[in-house]
Amino acid sequence: MRTVRVAAAVFCDSFAEKKKIFATARGYGEFQGQWEFPGGKLEAGETSKQALIREIREELAVEIVIGEPIGTIEYDYPAFHLSMDCFWCEILSGIPCLKEAQAARWLTREELYEVPWLPADISLIREIEKQMS
Repeated sequence: MRTVRVAAAVFCDSFAEKKKIFATARGYGEFQGQWEFPGGKLEAGETSKQALIREIREELAVEIVIGEPIGTIEYDYPAFHLSMDCFWCEILSGIPCLKEAQAARWLTREELYEVPWLPADISLIREIEKQMS
């Protein structure tokens, strides 16, 4: 099974407090309408952080600050194995402009389970919930 390496940004309102996180609904493909964290595939020679900066510029047209890693999610989809490096992030400048997603939302800890997450993201949500205020 082929492995797809991606990096994901879990935007929070503040590294110190983490009262809200930003998520997007996928706007294309097999998983259209399911929720995820912005980011994308690593290109050859890129680190996860380099890929994240590039992908967020492409998807949301904002500049970011990458904080602490949350962890790496390993998940087997039917067609591939996903290895997703996840980081806490803050928006440094700009207002998110959805170029690929069909919707976006800032979620509080109590709202985390109100959206239909992609299967790989469920274990990440559990870890985020522990770290949010």
